[in-house]
Amino acid sequence: MEDFRWTYLQLCKEGGVEPQESVVAQLQESRAAHSSRLDLSGHSLSTDTCSILARAFQKDAVFTEVSLSDCMLTEEGTKMLLAGLFHNTSVKCLDLKGNNLRSTGAEVLGKLLGCNKTLHRLVLEWNALGVWEESFSLFCDGLASNNTLTHLDLRNNQINHHGASELALALRRNSTLQELDLRWNNIGLLGGRSLLEALQKNKSVIQLEMAGNNIPSDILKALEQSTGHNSEREFTLRESRNKTHVLSREIQSLKEEKGRQFLSLMETIDRQREEMGRSTKSSSAQIGQLQQALNERKSAINSLTAKLQMTEAALALSEQKGQSMGEVLCRMKAEKEEQKEQQSRLRKKQEEESSLREGKLHREIQNLMETNGQLRSKVEELECRCKSQQQQIFELKQELTNSTAELKMRLMKAEDRLESEKRRSKQALEDMETLRHKEVENVSQHLEESERALQERIFKLEAQRIQLEEELGKTKAAVVTERAQAEEELGKVRTQMRLEEQEHVSSLEEKLRSLRASMQQLQMHCSQQKQSISELQAKSSHQSMETDGLRRRIEELQQDLSGKEQEKMAEVSRVRVELLEQIGQLEADKTAQEGLKAKISALEREMKGTLYTFYFTALFQVA
Repeated sequence: MEDFRWTYLQLCKEGGVEPQESVVAQLQESRAAHSSRLDLSGHSLSTDTCSILARAFQKDAVFTEVSLSDCMLTEEGTKMLLAGLFHNTSVKCLDLKGNNLRSTGAEVLGKLLGCNKTLHRLVLEWNALGVWEESFSLFCDGLASNNTLTHLDLRNNQINHHGASELALALRRNSTLQELDLRWNNIGLLGGRSLLEALQKNKSVIQLEMAGNNIPSDILKALEQSTGHNSEREFTLRESRNKTHVLSREIQSLKEEKGRQFLSLMETIDRQREEMGRSTKSSSAQIGQLQQALNERKSAINSLTAKLQMTEAALALSEQKGQSMGEVLCRMKAEKEEQKEQQSRLRKKQEEESSLREGKLHREIQNLMETNGQLRSKVEELECRCKSQQQQIFELKQELTNSTAELKMRLMKAEDRLESEKRRSKQALEDMETLRHKEVENVSQHLEESERALQERIFKLEAQRIQLEEELGKTKAAVVTERAQAEEELGKVRTQMRLEEQEHVSSLEEKLRSLRASMQQLQMHCSQQKQSISELQAKSSHQSMETDGLRRRIEELQQDLSGKEQEKMAEVSRVRVELLEQIGQLEADKTAQEGLKAKISALEREMKGTLYTFYFTALFQVA
């Protein structure tokens, strides 16, 4: 802390700049508190102060968190200050809230994210980074190449749908960002869709805030679901890593135990060999002693034979003594032969027993080595199966997420199409009804004016009204047939209808003028008009039938719409059933994994039991 303050004052002295009192006071407070956080929020920093701080940050290795919110930084000051943090290796959290950063700030921030390798959290709330699209695209390029940033706050930065698309491209390439805050911008529908497409490929973002961006609720739900899938995937990855770590430690401990047991077996074998060597040495010593005793006895026999030769005369005189001495000699010879035979038998038995013990020990060692190799192969096979099943589970989860996202997009598109078709049909019907009401009102007004003049004129105007209704029915039929086409054709039909209405209005005006001129002629042809009235009544009945047909057609269209809705519900139910089946398969895979884990534990118990039994048998044999 004191080093940073000293370097700041030294750099101010070298550059001929007056140290800013607020900065010096803040450094003094942080020194007194022994804190690794530098808080300069609310202090207006000049350009010279920013340049000095940038040079100090290049050499800094103390502060891990720097807060520069509401510091009224100029473009040149921000450029210098952020350039000083390019190669900093200690600052992990940077707060630049409320500094009105613009195009140059966005460009320098992009370079900072591309160069810096230690920054984890960046707060850019209440700035204007999204106003200049080119600068914001450079910022997004820096974010795409960054590999350390995990939290980014971009609230209230005037980001529109173009900026959101650039940000989506950056998220497709970035693999470390976990939390992104985009509240209170102007992303809109297009930006929300681009972000949703990016999150389908990005698997690291687990928290995304999108409130206040004029995004429809269905897209917000889809974004929440994608981030939820990412968080679940991260949780499962952590669990799998922990489990693999635990299993590796257990396997390592088992290997160590096996090594220890093998070493103990080798020690017991060495001990047995030493004992056998000692026994063979003792037996050889005993054989040597016996041979010495035999040699002594042979020398005694030789001396006795010499005495016998010397005392043949005494023997002749004393036959009884000689016979007794012969018997004694025979007994001694038999005893010697028996002792020799017993010694040879004992030696043979000891050699056979030692050979049998060695064979048994060799066979037991070979069996243990074979069982150890089999158990190792089984453990490797089980590990391979676990890895393959974990890979299958991961692929199934990815397929689930992709299929759910595709199905949701299909549902959204189908609902949008149905709503647009409903709106179009309703708008067309309303337009036709308004046109018909307007025409009926105009004709009724003309009829009322003509009634005041003459009844014959009223009949004539009624005929004209009937003709107009026929024409309106024809236009309705044309509109109904053309409604199944695209929106461009509807616009053309509407323009044509307007032109035809204008033509009809002009024709009506001309007819009214002709009617005023032919008032006198109408009185002459009253009888003819009565016949035409009957014909017109027949035509009116025909028109009423046509209107009934149109109503039935409208009802059929409504039934078709209801059928489409039912089909949509059936498709949704089918998709749910498929999802439930996939979930059941995943649960079955989980149960299979649990069974494999149980088998692994059983095999480990069997290994321990076999090792314990072998150890006890070896101890028993040694005993």
